[in-house]
Amino acid sequence: MTADQSVDVLVVGGGINGTGIARDAAGRGLSVLLVEKNDLGGATSSASSKLIHGGLRYLEQFEFRLVAEALREREVLLNTAPHLVRPLRFVMPHVPELRPAWMIRAGLWLYDMLARRQTLPGSAAVDLSSAPYNSGLQPSLHKGFIYSDCWVDDARLVIATARSARAHGARIRTRTACIALGRDNEQWRAVLQTAGGTVEEIRARFVINAAGPWAKNFLGEIAGLDVPFRLRLVQGSHIIVPKLYEGQHAFILQNDDRRVIFAYPYQDDYTLIGTTDVELKGDADDCAASADEVRYLCRAVNRYFQRAVSEQDVIHRYAGIRPLFDDGSNNPSQVTRDYALRIIGMPGEAALLSVFGGKITTYRALAEQAVDALRPWFPGLGPPWTKTQALDGGDLGAGGLTSLQQQAAHDYPWLPQSLLHALTQRHGANVHALLAGAGSMAGMGMDFGAGLHAREVDYFVEHEWARTAEDVLWRRTKCGLQLTPIQQQAVIAYLATRAS
Repeated sequence: MTADQSVDVLVVGGGINGTGIARDAAGRGLSVLLVEKNDLGGATSSASSKLIHGGLRYLEQFEFRLVAEALREREVLLNTAPHLVRPLRFVMPHVPELRPAWMIRAGLWLYDMLARRQTLPGSAAVDLSSAPYNSGLQPSLHKGFIYSDCWVDDARLVIATARSARAHGARIRTRTACIALGRDNEQWRAVLQTAGGTVEEIRARFVINAAGPWAKNFLGEIAGLDVPFRLRLVQGSHIIVPKLYEGQHAFILQNDDRRVIFAYPYQDDYTLIGTTDVELKGDADDCAASADEVRYLCRAVNRYFQRAVSEQDVIHRYAGIRPLFDDGSNNPSQVTRDYALRIIGMPGEAALLSVFGGKITTYRALAEQAVDALRPWFPGLGPPWTKTQALDGGDLGAGGLTSLQQQAAHDYPWLPQSLLHALTQRHGANVHALLAGAGSMAGMGMDFGAGLHAREVDYFVEHEWARTAEDVLWRRTKCGLQLTPIQQQAVIAYLATRAS
């Protein structure tokens, strides 16, 4: 890239919102450059609860528009990313002293109505005194309710979106920070710096600030803009423990502070539990699950499950920051999860749009609205298009993931079924590009364990911007949870040979 190169849109931030905006804008005919200072999805977007959901608890806060939009987007993602998004049934054990049964029934009825019951089964009462939904629960729990939402591989959703953006002409540059930004007549002059220290300058007609937790810092420290927008950083932490129950359903558990906690199966042998809501007063770079949060989550689930969990049972913990638009609420759990888009500048001059808030479920709709807002600057902007077009790897045909797996089993009979399922769920229709020419397990290269082989690591590096072992083990896959330190070191050593 030369110093005098210009683009229509510079997107700063490679999380789910930034990649979604880059994809939408590139598909409407704009030249787009996205820069991310670290790895794609390396912060909030890979540290979510990994759910595509309407947000049942938001109904208590009268967030009807947000819930309705999220439920519509749930259907969109089921159709456009069927390899990464799968239906999940949620069981809510009833604890009368927390919420009366009539309130839960009314909320679930409204949830079903807002969802318009397009694909997933609706809610119902459920008997918790018998199988299968009593698995692992305290015997004192007899009554509950069940409803539908979805699970998602959040980090891979970011990668699929970024690959789709690239397929439509966007340029994606990771390990590249925007370190200075200033107006130059009708354009922005942006100074970019790579992780290796190379500095260059580009020009952009429009800048999108999708820096997530760093959005306010970007405006003030990088762009030098004094703006009234307030951002609240709310940390959400999760823990992973040995499997607490049998079955493929999730639990939504009421806590005595009126928050809810999710618990669901994770990678066959584990249960994932989350999340907390703790306002972060320090720097966004210091985000980490605290001992208090771990104890909070343990106490919440111990009310419901027969086998008690403690800090010593936690195999892995992670935390992400929700960059929420400040609505003045005193309680972090009550701060709106809705998003806000704010533009600085007028048509005819260099302008900047900032994204505040949002949730992974509604990222596509957010991106569509953000790009729609650019029309006064780009009158020839194409129409919205992302609602029906599959994400990268998501064009599975009428038979869906099952049909893809059956075809892959036929085409690659030497591939163990467990590995075949893992690869098709990670890569969708791109599994054929990954496996082309392998011929046998020997063709998969070095076996690092947990179903991760050198061929797939090579694919991550060559096609998915992976550079470090953390990129591979915790975002492109979740194999880090199962690999020993020695096995993880082998991945580090292998990547070092690729970089040399």
